[in-house]
Amino acid sequence: MLSGAAASAEGRASVKSSAVPAASPYLVNVRDLERRPGELRERELDLNAPDQLGAGAAVVTAGTPVHIDLRLESLHEGILATGDVDSAATGECVRCLDSVSVPVRVEFQELFAYSDDEAFDYRVRDDHVDLEPVVRDAVVLSLPFQPVCRPDCPGLDPATGEKLADDPEQRPAAIVDPRWAALEGFAPVASGIDGGDAVAEEEKR
Repeated sequence: MLSGAAASAEGRASVKSSAVPAASPYLVNVRDLERRPGELRERELDLNAPDQLGAGAAVVTAGTPVHIDLRLESLHEGILATGDVDSAATGECVRCLDSVSVPVRVEFQELFAYSDDEAFDYRVRDDHVDLEPVVRDAVVLSLPFQPVCRPDCPGLDPATGEKLADDPEQRPAAIVDPRWAALEGFAPVASGIDGGDAVAEEEKR
């Protein structure tokens, strides 16, 4: 048998090991809507993205504020979640490499089913719906593949690497095809014979 002190220590250890992790900020309680077709709730969620959204030239970094206007409707099959997401993505202009901030405004709609049928992608779990994968997919698909600081950004001079926007009068240096580089120093030599003299010279031969 364990002594009183040993049993107490073992009890504290077991409590610590079974600690429940912090809930996701995307979890929404729908207990008051379950199995009540026709019931409707509107909610606003303000959270900081716990993880980065996206992996391309523009991303919503972890910690960025995310606002969600949410509408939850109880149906016979489950809970229909409709939302508008507002946030901001950051990245680099693909033309001049300046930092850019891109507003993110996207909508989503998804059914969270009561059934475990494979026909449904998302389900109600423990009286909650988890919006994280739905919001992630909607945001990532809305991010620009090639963000620019402005639509008419002229980019960089290919020869010097300097920003063309800093000097509006500057024009990109002409790029010579390397196949013609050997002819750059070539200059035609005047023969000194006009067309008529050339014909007479030919007749003498």
